[in-house]
Amino acid sequence: MDAHYHLGLLHFAHLLVSADGEADIRELDALFKIKIRENIPEATLRKFDAVTKLLTEREVYQAGLEHLASCSDEEKLKVFATLYRLSEVDGRVHVKEIRLLLYAVKTAGIEFNDVVDFAKKNPSIF
Repeated sequence: MDAHYHLGLLHFAHLLVSADGEADIRELDALFKIKIRENIPEATLRKFDAVTKLLTEREVYQAGLEHLASCSDEEKLKVFATLYRLSEVDGRVHVKEIRLLLYAVKTAGIEFNDVVDFAKKNPSIF
């Protein structure tokens, strides 16, 4: 996977975790597992952390979309399937999380049903 995939995933995971106003410990643990499973380089994490501190929520969203635009459809599906699973990890799916997912999936040109099917077919790390 390349930096665009990793950064797109990080941008949207950041938005999803903060969508309901609080980062649950289970969500933070899931983010750690995602970073490990996806072999996200430390340099990419540092770049992401530095950039997102300077951006508004809207700018983080736009940056995430720009990164996903350079990804294949399968990579996009994998990103959104991971986010779909992440939305469930704290035991409750907040309406803002669902709205974010639905809107981002549509904007990226992916069908939500394809995301759900992909998530079901692939093992969860959470």
